Amino acid sequence: MRLKDLLNPHSLRWKIAALAAAASAALALAVGVLVHESTWDRSTDIAENTALSHLSDATNALYRGGAVPAGVQSDSDTVPADLVERARTQRFVTAYEEQGSYTSQMWGATMMNGHLLSTVVDMTTDRVSLEALDRHMVYASLAALAVIAPVAALAAELPNRRLRRVAATARRISAGDLAARTHPQRLRIGSLAHDEVDDIAAAFDHMADAMHQRLLAEQRFTADVAHELRTPLTGLVFAADLLPDGEATDLVRGRIAVLRTMVENLLEISRLDAGVEQADLFPVPLPEVVIEAVERTGLEADVTVRQASTIEIDPRRLDRIIANLLINAHRHGRPPVEITIDDDTVVIRDHGPGYPPELLAEGPQRFRTGTPERGKGHGLGLTIAMGQAAVLRSRLQLANSPEGGATATLRLGDRD
Repeated sequence: MRLKDLLNPHSLRWKIAALAAAASAALALAVGVLVHESTWDRSTDIAENTALSHLSDATNALYRGGAVPAGVQSDSDTVPADLVERARTQRFVTAYEEQGSYTSQMWGATMMNGHLLSTVVDMTTDRVSLEALDRHMVYASLAALAVIAPVAALAAELPNRRLRRVAATARRISAGDLAARTHPQRLRIGSLAHDEVDDIAAAFDHMADAMHQRLLAEQRFTADVAHELRTPLTGLVFAADLLPDGEATDLVRGRIAVLRTMVENLLEISRLDAGVEQADLFPVPLPEVVIEAVERTGLEADVTVRQASTIEIDPRRLDRIIANLLINAHRHGRPPVEITIDDDTVVIRDHGPGYPPELLAEGPQRFRTGTPERGKGHGLGLTIAMGQAAVLRSRLQLANSPEGGATATLRLGDRD
């Protein structure tokens, strides 16, 4: 796992950690509020009962003719006004009062024989203790969050790793490894047979298998069609040679030649798709091989050698790539066609309308020639060039030049 992925704030790992932290914070807040309210209610209940008990003792003592006990005042002018008013209509009343930042009191009052009896219970200690409890709960919650968030991130790493395996498999398939699969391995505990990530991986493997089978069927169909066409095509070639010379005969022979080239191309594509092609590598001077390939096509091209080099390559396959790219440049582009050789890199550029966006985005597709302004064709030349480059373990990149025209860059021995 790369440090960039680890620090990515949009990663599923950190989203899970944030969700766990938010849930823990909400739970801690709810518990904290509940404990705070319960503790304060209990303190006020005790203080209220104490005040009422003092007043009850005082009234009992006065009924018996005794004196007012300590802790109870008679007609005190410090009693809150609202409590005095309530005491005139109710027998025993209480009221909580705060004075300053650290002074809390619970008042109790009652009327007896026209005199106001009052008592006060100091709740400052209870209030300070409650504030200390609140602080300790906050500290404990922060400490718990400091542990929960990393643990949640670590716990999320297991499903993240499995999801990354699915993504890596998808990238391998996109790169051409059609046999790549995720092969989900599940830890079965009791009735826990699988989870959602396993479902995704299994569905992905099933989709990849289905696509692979369809591709194999398409490849087999292409190979079978090409092989089946080869026999009657050979007969057509011999029959065309027996026709008397003339304009109609030349037209027939030309169409048969096009058909023969297409069948041979289909057979070559089927061999490339089957993965049975192997390159015969040996050292050759790259400029000479490229120049000879250009001369064999009979097409014009301006060849520039910036740096000559000898490379280990299969010249037959390199000749096939250069020929197809040159033919494609003349067929779909406009002259002049320029070929630049720089060490192990060959660049072929035309001055036409350039490659269509669909081709650059999806790569060359057989029997697709792109936009009409790129000309006519069967869409097999670039497909063959790509396949032969893969056999040579080289990279063929298609792009449009900023100055105009299509550019094909062949980097020999570079597939990383």
